[in-house]
Amino acid sequence: MTPEASPSSGEEFSLPAIASSPAVTIAMVAGEASGDILGAGLIRSLRRRFPNARFVGIGGDEMVAEGFHSLVPMERLSVMGLVEVLGRLRELFAIRARLMDYLLANRPDVVIGIDSPDFTLGVEERCKRAGIPTAHYVSPSVWAWRQKRIFRIARSVDLMLTLLPFEARFYEEHGVPVTFVGHPLADRIPLEPDTEAARRSLGLDTDRPVLAILPGSRAGEVERLGALFLETARQLQSRHPDLQLVVPCVNREREKQVLALADALEVKLPLTVVRGRSREVMAASDVVLLASGTATLEAMLLKKPMVVGYRLSNISFALLSRLVKVPHVALPNLLAGEALVPELLQDDATPEKLAAAVLERLDNPTERERLREAFTGLHETLRRNADERAAEAVAALIRGEM
Repeated sequence: MTPEASPSSGEEFSLPAIASSPAVTIAMVAGEASGDILGAGLIRSLRRRFPNARFVGIGGDEMVAEGFHSLVPMERLSVMGLVEVLGRLRELFAIRARLMDYLLANRPDVVIGIDSPDFTLGVEERCKRAGIPTAHYVSPSVWAWRQKRIFRIARSVDLMLTLLPFEARFYEEHGVPVTFVGHPLADRIPLEPDTEAARRSLGLDTDRPVLAILPGSRAGEVERLGALFLETARQLQSRHPDLQLVVPCVNREREKQVLALADALEVKLPLTVVRGRSREVMAASDVVLLASGTATLEAMLLKKPMVVGYRLSNISFALLSRLVKVPHVALPNLLAGEALVPELLQDDATPEKLAAAVLERLDNPTERERLREAFTGLHETLRRNADERAAEAVAALIRGEM
């Protein structure tokens, strides 16, 4: 259901009352596409335990397709960037106020915030204070930086659901009830990826090596890393003339940005630019050159050797270096507790160093096999049927067993 008027207009919008029924009512709040996907899987698994359950709150198309009733279109919460958030603060506060009025008046059996902690933790904290059980699905990176946030999280949630095992250990150490459910991507990605099929699907030569280049999905990341990664690719191509270079772009704007950066190079690269399909591009590759982020987890699950490069402004890097409390930034290294993949950050992120690291993995079958075995072990650790485990933990919370 969409609101009769945008909350930013100052007008009321109607929210349906929860019907009086013995059926369980489960409120969920997701603010981004990734949370929408997680929410949809959780709804499917919860419905097997509570066939007559009613699902209500804020979610996207994936959740709605599972019978979820979204009180406000999820895209009203999907705001990125400081300036954009400041411009929408009035509307976001109004949405949260209306949502809280609804939840406190109708008192669902549980409230589940899915990621988007800046919005959802505030909702959870007020609900918990009011005696409504609360859960949070996907841990904020509290284990990495701003660790004092753990105290607010403890006030806000009755149960934390984490995707990664080291996150669960952090919450256990701080006395916050937690369940490690595994990562949904590990459930969906097969243990043995089909590299040849991915190459055929993308129209690539199955007999020539492939380098996947992922400089990020946001304009700022592509601006900082795009030229760096393309210059690295140029150096690699001079050593490996048969190397196929493939860049997946999240949308048309990033595609135009990458092509403009490629045109600015002195030497024209035989570059294949693909709209979307980043997982397929990584599956087709021999090595992945990529920015730090969730893509490193996907590359690991696809058993691909990778080289991680990242740059920030000098001021941002100096600040983060003081705040971050973990020794690695790439998820495979954090999961393994050791440097499985090279991380070349800031001044170390040069075309020469990146190219050397890629070549080491491109030309060394023994290293590729070692990584394949290590990544397979990590994949099995994360493959826990996350939807079902999360649903069982939430069901226990609803039944008062936690």
